[in-house]
Amino acid sequence: MRYVFVILCLLFGPVTSANAQAQVSVGIQYSIPGVSIGINVGDYPQLVRVPDYPVYYAPNVGFNLFFYDGLYWAYHGDYWYASHWYNGPWGRADHYAVPYFILRVPVRYYRAPPPYFRGWSHNAPPRWGQHWGPQWEQRHRGWDKWDSRAAPRPAPLPTYQRQYSGNRYPRAEQQHELHNKNYRFQPRETVKRESYKQHGAKGKPQTTQQQRPPQTTQQQERGAPQEKGGGNKGTSAPTRHRHARTRNKGLARSRRARGHSRNTIRKARALRTTQGSSRTKITITTAARGKQKDRITAEAAEEKGRITTGSA
Repeated sequence: MRYVFVILCLLFGPVTSANAQAQVSVGIQYSIPGVSIGINVGDYPQLVRVPDYPVYYAPNVGFNLFFYDGLYWAYHGDYWYASHWYNGPWGRADHYAVPYFILRVPVRYYRAPPPYFRGWSHNAPPRWGQHWGPQWEQRHRGWDKWDSRAAPRPAPLPTYQRQYSGNRYPRAEQQHELHNKNYRFQPRETVKRESYKQHGAKGKPQTTQQQRPPQTTQQQERGAPQEKGGGNKGTSAPTRHRHARTRNKGLARSRRARGHSRNTIRKARALRTTQGSSRTKITITTAARGKQKDRITAEAAEEKGRITTGSA
């Protein structure tokens, strides 16, 4: 059952370039279940890489469309949406789960910047902390600081989708099969990995809304996965990370202690064996010396008896 709260339709004429032609209509629709943002891209869009970023943007569509780490990302109505296909269906992502490299894209690459972008530098990323508030800023410290030399390589574009446009655009239940068959790239970031897992398991696109705290800047740049939720659902991710590290250190110390104890026992056994062998050798040597002494004494007595007999 769908509940449509607001419908605003704006029609854009075709946008033509030397390489691509896309017809885009924009509206605002929120539906449950699933999310439809009312953006319709008639043809596979031209995607151009943002210089020095592992992100592509679509210069010839009338809204903010990007491609990063195997997913399309759209910023519309103050929300971020993600999809495996260029025309959705879209899953709404929580502000705390949007990848840092998407947030770092400079303002100049937003084809339909919202009004609050005015006055911000075109060569810098949007001021998300100022817009989303101090709580978001506190949990994303350093999000806009990174080394461009450490940026990952951009994901390959899913160009196989060019043949699926207009009336040939697949239904949601067909998309996962086509995507898994034609696109082998494995995403680096956790929110995308979860989306791929759900996409393949259930046979339909899933929303990418995340409620867990974000990754740190180092984790985002290195592609380190977040810790999976388990029994500590009420514990924050940083706290679970600390607990996990503490447990791992304790296990490592226990293993080292057990290994040290085993080595000590082996050395003690070897020492006892060596000492036992030494005692045996000493006993044998002493017995041999005693026999030799008895033989010498017997020979001396025999010689003395012969001398005495000769004298008589």
